[in-house]
Amino acid sequence: MAVVTYISFAGNCHEAVGFYADVFGLEPPAITTYGSQKSDFPLPDTMKDLVMHTKLDLMGGSVMFSDTFDTEHFQVGNNITLTLVSDDKKALENAFHKLAEGGEVKMPLQETFWSSLYGFVTDKFGIGWQVSHEPAQS
Repeated sequence: MAVVTYISFAGNCHEAVGFYADVFGLEPPAITTYGSQKSDFPLPDTMKDLVMHTKLDLMGGSVMFSDTFDTEHFQVGNNITLTLVSDDKKALENAFHKLAEGGEVKMPLQETFWSSLYGFVTDKFGIGWQVSHEPAQS
């Protein structure tokens, strides 16, 4: 299981990721926009070109990025979460349920179009945790 940092932005993720890629001498990463994905979730026109997901591999680790829907509550400091990424669904479920004790489940564990098991919880200390199943790579 890996712990990955996840940073959200309020509409300027493209710019930020380009900046970080330049800082670390990386090629600009592939970017998935909200508008490029099929979803039953209603999408405002203002979100279609914003970043849904991208990732930079930095010095042996990874940092994931996106633009947030919730710009009303966005503030620097609450825009960074930790993400548990694993091919072990049971370990992810166990960690999620333990992190939820005394905390608040923001998105229950469920299948999404990007993961067979995904959930989001804020623990009792106010730290945001995402869990995401990714099959083992052969």
